[in-house]
Amino acid sequence: MNDFLQYISINPEIRFGKPCIKDTRIAVVDILQWLASGMSNKEILEDFPELKEEHIRAALAFAAHRETFTKLSAA
Repeated sequence: MNDFLQYISINPEIRFGKPCIKDTRIAVVDILQWLASGMSNKEILEDFPELKEEHIRAALAFAAHRETFTKLSAA
């Protein structure tokens, strides 16, 4: 997903500047933690109807991109 940034916003006044899904207060880290705890995409979408499948993919892509950038910076 190359266009993940269209779904992510960073605003210092929302969730202390954590990356969030645009127009929500749901942080990327929230989605990652839900997935890590074993929730399925379907369960997340049922619990948070303001989210869409592409938001979950965007959160994963954002985290992967950040991890790649962190690794490159440390090298």
